[in-house]
Amino acid sequence: MRAPAHPARDRPGGRRRAISIQVLRILFIEDEEHLREALCQGFRDDDHDVVGTGTGTEGLRLATEQSFDVIICDILLPHLNGFQICRRLRERAIWTPVLMLTAKDGEWDEAEALDAGADDYLTKPFSYVVLKAHVRALARRGAKTAVADSDVLRAGDLVLDRRAHRCLRGGTEVELSRREFDMLSALVANAGKAVTKDELITKVWGHDFNGNPNIVEVYAGYLRKKVDSPFQRNSIETVRGLGYRFSVNDGHG
Repeated sequence: MRAPAHPARDRPGGRRRAISIQVLRILFIEDEEHLREALCQGFRDDDHDVVGTGTGTEGLRLATEQSFDVIICDILLPHLNGFQICRRLRERAIWTPVLMLTAKDGEWDEAEALDAGADDYLTKPFSYVVLKAHVRALARRGAKTAVADSDVLRAGDLVLDRRAHRCLRGGTEVELSRREFDMLSALVANAGKAVTKDELITKVWGHDFNGNPNIVEVYAGYLRKKVDSPFQRNSIETVRGLGYRFSVNDGHG
């Protein structure tokens, strides 16, 4: 497939239409290298932060370990296809909006993409202008979902009610201090993704925190003793050299 035109030439005469856009972090999973690089560069030229990869396994790893606003994913990929990636993300309670790309023009692929958990689909060939519009729409939809669900967070058998300051695991209430609750909230809100120590310090202790950054490890230990060990779980994982991740798929039902 020929790569879409460069965004600078989207409109006649090479003029860009002035659009106020949100700067997005985008994961692009596409095995056709020329197309992937062209589109990634187009989004970068529009000031977005884009990570590109050509395999399904690497795409799934990036999507689970890092935070993105939108994932653009081809269906036909090496190792894992787009349907499998999307299903595994949803099984891990990762709800990043997914735009599925396919070279097949058929309603069965569109239906399977949506059934797998994709939020939208686009059939090749497509224009860069249309792709950008789909990505913007998904980013807006994702933001609205996050706001609507902000009071109650759920990941596996763990429920956090932010308004009532209550933590339930498997229906059993767990008593947490304010700092413990805030740190667990930050992890559960990004379930399946790594949250850095700096991010946790900012969210829990504030921008002006000048204490020992090892406080994060201390509170991770507190949380493991309260929300993991009594329930035979291993949800709070250390991401070496980065921070922590709340894993839904921790080997228990």
